[in-house]
Amino acid sequence: MKPNVLFVLTDDQRFDTIGALNNSSIQTPNMDKLVAKGTSFTHAHIPSGTCGAVCCPSRAMLNTGRSLFNIHNVGGFIPDDHTTLGEVFKKEGYSTFGTGKWHNGKTSFNRSFDEGEHIFFGGMEDHWNVPCFHYDSTGEYSNTMSRCVDAFSTNEIKEIPGDYINNGEHSSDMLADATVDWITNYSEDKPFYAYLSFLAPHDPRTMPQRYKEMYPLDAVELPPNFLTKHPFDNGALGNRDELLESIPRTPDAIRTHLSEYYAMITHLDDCLGRVLESLEKKGLLEDTLIVFTGDNGLALGQHGLMGKQNHYEHSVRVPLIMSGPGVDSGVVSDSPVYLFDIMASLCEHLGFEIPASNNGNSFAHELKGIKGPTRERLYFAYIDSMRSVKKGDFKLIETCVDGNNNMTQLFDLKNDPWEMNNLAMNPDQVERIKELKKDLRELSLEWNDTKTYGKRFWTAYDTNN
Repeated sequence: MKPNVLFVLTDDQRFDTIGALNNSSIQTPNMDKLVAKGTSFTHAHIPSGTCGAVCCPSRAMLNTGRSLFNIHNVGGFIPDDHTTLGEVFKKEGYSTFGTGKWHNGKTSFNRSFDEGEHIFFGGMEDHWNVPCFHYDSTGEYSNTMSRCVDAFSTNEIKEIPGDYINNGEHSSDMLADATVDWITNYSEDKPFYAYLSFLAPHDPRTMPQRYKEMYPLDAVELPPNFLTKHPFDNGALGNRDELLESIPRTPDAIRTHLSEYYAMITHLDDCLGRVLESLEKKGLLEDTLIVFTGDNGLALGQHGLMGKQNHYEHSVRVPLIMSGPGVDSGVVSDSPVYLFDIMASLCEHLGFEIPASNNGNSFAHELKGIKGPTRERLYFAYIDSMRSVKKGDFKLIETCVDGNNNMTQLFDLKNDPWEMNNLAMNPDQVERIKELKKDLRELSLEWNDTKTYGKRFWTAYDTNN
């Protein structure tokens, strides 16, 4: 029988927030166990996004294996002809279960899953009061509830989608418990695909108090690239993420954000541990392929930014660990991959047919410790203001705002991993920049960027270059 698959997706967790992957400041014992038992991709990327809520296109790409400009609009809806991961497993005879955040439309959820619980159709919520749906076999999910916008300052009532609110239960506990219950009661004579999509560590960053106490402010280190203010307009400085902290950013404020961020991840890690324990108690752990990843990164003070609407490493790199049957243990790979490559990789690894609608690349050979073809160039695009290319040890970031190409940045990631030294004006880098600009243009055509969201960017870029 084919192995079970547990897919765990976190929200806003960047690549460098796992203890076993060189972050001694955070406690993640259960993620560390996955690292020890599996293959970790330290250079897993998203290609940025086509809207400020980067998680929406990111999750659409992840669940369809399609690249940024081959999803529908910004990803809030997945068309019927874009096969989802859940549909792949259903076709292969798996039982499918989904819980948590689904940011890509109601119909595609039911196409993907036979069962579900605590289903949240949205981007973010109060972790202690998440409006959820029970699984609706009709796929309508039409119920609403009344909510007072702010009981202490207004009597305005609005209708929000949902069947119920588990008042006072943190979202991470609620979703982990739903997965544990489903696994514990699973009795089908066929493999399962369980999709656990956490809302954490996305803001509002709240968690049980004992986790917050694990990260006192005086023990939290500022990142080397901390800035009080981003030095130029990147076209996204008015985004809600950037407004979560005042400017200038202060060291104490950023330490507070990092303390809460780490606390949420450690709480999430404990919840993950309960799910892994349920598999072990059921005698299924060794027969379950586990995928652990995040939908995008986050700045939290790096480069003077707070959010993920940028092309620095902290925002476009995410954790990706795979462990279980057929996967090499204790391997750390620096091969560059995208999250939308996961579908093709799982299909090849499990012997499934890759859907015709998929356009990701398989890295399944890496799971067996075989170094093979990898992506030589990575392309990144944020709405109409940023375009970037990453090739080897270097990354070129071009920013166009209000019709002007107002910043070119070149970073040597091997010698400057925190992206603190812009080499764009270095005369020794003229030929390299010329080559990377050529790569940027070629990739924009390959990705069908110039005809859609990139039209405004490329018009401004061509005018100024």
